Amino acid sequence: MDQRLSLVTLGVRDLDRARRFYSALGWSGQEVQRTVFFQLGGMALVLWGRPDLAADAGYDPDDTDRGGFGGIALAQNVRSPAEVDAVLAAAEAAGGTVTRPPAETFYGGYAGYFLDPEGHGWEIAWNPGFPLAEDGSLTVPDLGGN
Repeated sequence: MDQRLSLVTLGVRDLDRARRFYSALGWSGQEVQRTVFFQLGGMALVLWGRPDLAADAGYDPDDTDRGGFGGIALAQNVRSPAEVDAVLAAAEAAGGTVTRPPAETFYGGYAGYFLDPEGHGWEIAWNPGFPLAEDGSLTVPDLGGN
């Protein structure tokens, strides 16, 4: 697994309020399908409704054994669906728990989630709409949002 963080997704209770907050800090985001993307150097911050993020990650928000869903997902984008499979298999072999097996996504990519032994969630994704630069950095494309 490359040592790379591509996105940090914050599960928010009020998307409009969260977007206004980051906009007031001078950040410029793009909203598409009730998700807001902010470019942060070679990675991105994403705001998404907390229940939607929990469902997408395959989390049980009531699971108290691992502290429950914390409202944050870390993501690593990779270069192929096969790499998604390989990273999730490696994470499971290392003691992680796959919470959502890899599968095709609603956006035309391929992704799955795992929890590390402390319960921190990671999405591993291949997203053809978010190509990686040679150095692994991610650039949010023009999503046609506002």
